[in-house]
Amino acid sequence: MPALCRDCLETFDAGRRCPACRSPRVTAHPELFDLSIAHMDCDAFYASVEKRDNPDLRDKPVIIGGGRRGVVSTACYIARIKGVRSAMPMFQALKLCPEAVVVRGRMDLYVEVSRQIRAMMEEMTPAIEPLSLDEAFLDLTGTARAHGAPPAVMLARLVRRMREELGITGSIGLSHNKFLAKIASDLDKPRGFSVIGVAETMEFLSDKPVRLIWGIGEAGQNSLNKAGIQTFADLARWDRQALQDRFGAMGDRLWHLARGQDHRVVKRDRAVKGISNETTFSDDIADPDLLDGHIWRMSEKVAGRLKAKGIAGRTVTLKLKRSDFKLLTRRISLPDGTQTADRIYHTARALYDRMEHSLPYRLLGVGVSDLTPEAQADRAGNLLDPQEAQRIEAEKATDAIRARFGKDAILKGRSLR
Repeated sequence: MPALCRDCLETFDAGRRCPACRSPRVTAHPELFDLSIAHMDCDAFYASVEKRDNPDLRDKPVIIGGGRRGVVSTACYIARIKGVRSAMPMFQALKLCPEAVVVRGRMDLYVEVSRQIRAMMEEMTPAIEPLSLDEAFLDLTGTARAHGAPPAVMLARLVRRMREELGITGSIGLSHNKFLAKIASDLDKPRGFSVIGVAETMEFLSDKPVRLIWGIGEAGQNSLNKAGIQTFADLARWDRQALQDRFGAMGDRLWHLARGQDHRVVKRDRAVKGISNETTFSDDIADPDLLDGHIWRMSEKVAGRLKAKGIAGRTVTLKLKRSDFKLLTRRISLPDGTQTADRIYHTARALYDRMEHSLPYRLLGVGVSDLTPEAQADRAGNLLDPQEAQRIEAEKATDAIRARFGKDAILKGRSLR
């Protein structure tokens, strides 16, 4: 049976240890060198970056998120053992793991590390479909001749480079389609490398719960359970037409997935509908000056992501959640697109000024949508604000200085509020 050592990348006939380096980190599978659709998922990405940069955190449970009123962005595996999960309210996470170290996220840094990982992937294949900063599908079909090695070896090389050069670990799922590759990447985390071959697909899925289907939420799970469908074996017993009659268009997809069939291709560029940033406050805030500072910081982060992607947006959205949990959303469309923090901030601040503020707020977010190429950005001018053009030019100059001397080379006073 073909086997691969994930430490030294030696290939050999199956054995418990690598004959070259004696490592036990061996992956063996009959179809190991025939499969080419993969899913790479970093292991507790944000927490891993923080532990890399602060060795004192290495053996401690780490939670990335806001204060007690926020939610968990992610948690390291030590904290996950205690039951901490992403999107869990922070107060609940700290009840489960009171000894955890809570670290506020550094999104700019995570984006940069993600770019470095993406660059490594680009050396392997152009067919990359990112799902988020820390995970992506890859299609390595036809790349063996170019690299002199099958996809499995190249994927093992990728995660080894990530560990050695960036200090970040990842898990690989390798299969014959995206659906199974994503399932496989979760089978042996962290630092896993799992394979689901064509021949074993039906047997592998048979006793697995249908909640493994990506995109099936709690409501979908309940609908399936009401129909007596809890496992893939249950799903496979249904006639195709019966599934369509019961679940509509989703029924046809379910019929294919029950048989491990997924005809979606790895798409290099998925359409981005909008870019936003939000924060949940540790304590409710009513002070307009403090809220103004948050609007500016959110605007800066959104502008930075727009610039990084080379896009702009015409619609600016301000989101506020009051202390009574009522969500308020206001948006306005601009005559042309923008990618500047100054213009996003002034637009969002104008939306804030038009609202009645009867209660303090627990959450604030700023977003931009209706996206356009950056070449169409910030061209219309503003007759009501003749200084806007000068501020935009000043921001471009600031960007150039920060690119050369670091992001803290220039700070605006309002960002310190």
